[in-house]
Amino acid sequence: MQKDIFGNDRYKVGLHIHTNLSDGRYPPKEVARIYKAAGFDAVAFTDHWVYGEGGEIDGLTVLSGCEYNLGRYDTIEGVIHIVGVGMNKDPRIPRDTATRQGVVDAIKENGGIAIWAHPAWSLNSFDDTKTVDGFDGVEIYNSVSNALQSCRPYSGYFVDVLANKGVIYPIMATDDTHFYNGEDETRSYIMVKARSNSAEDIKEAILNKDFYATQGPELHFRRDGDVIRLDCSECVKINIVSNITWVPDRVFKGEALTRAEYRIKQDEKWVRAEVTDKDGNCAWSNVIDLTVEC
Repeated sequence: MQKDIFGNDRYKVGLHIHTNLSDGRYPPKEVARIYKAAGFDAVAFTDHWVYGEGGEIDGLTVLSGCEYNLGRYDTIEGVIHIVGVGMNKDPRIPRDTATRQGVVDAIKENGGIAIWAHPAWSLNSFDDTKTVDGFDGVEIYNSVSNALQSCRPYSGYFVDVLANKGVIYPIMATDDTHFYNGEDETRSYIMVKARSNSAEDIKEAILNKDFYATQGPELHFRRDGDVIRLDCSECVKINIVSNITWVPDRVFKGEALTRAEYRIKQDEKWVRAEVTDKDGNCAWSNVIDLTVEC
């Protein structure tokens, strides 16, 4: 647990991690050791079509989890991966007859959180949203997708296109760890403001959107009337992103930036933020829907 700059308790949580129960390198106990040593307070083991029970390993909270990969490997034919976290029991989804909507529904019917995994890696598009509804989050960054894979780890374009269409999901960063080679483990996660690191408190906070996605930097992003206010740990770049293509006053660069303000423009419908520290680590805010009265 860490205190954020406002004094709130924050828990470091990894939501997409594989073990040797599917195609990961190490068994769950060794994976728990690696993540606990890196300061994580909770993880979810999300092996492919193998339900991981929740519980605790050597003081590390383990949320139940599973990854359901639909489609084979040809993105032209259609691939989508759905991560379920925090289910009360195994949804027991039959792999040979599973559908996209059926997987999401089964996760949620069993008390879980449904996450759209690595949409850039899978080359998903807005059309894919017409085939499935009800996600509780989307991965904006997926570490393994930049490690021995397709080099498509960043899904900001997907998030922004969906926001343009009025589809806004909470934004998450995950490792999707498989190789444990220094490139895909303990890199990307969410910092959750919760009452404790219990599975139920963390799940409740995630559903309440009380978190931000990060690789290290702290980020707080809020609307105050017609002004967007951002506070962060020391960074070298702050980028405000919206549906407007070019605005002269929303990119901030410097040596130790910790704050930014941005006045909402007339035609903006949504806005989010990204910050980058001196080591190249990023953090991503959730999207603020400007069409909703604050």
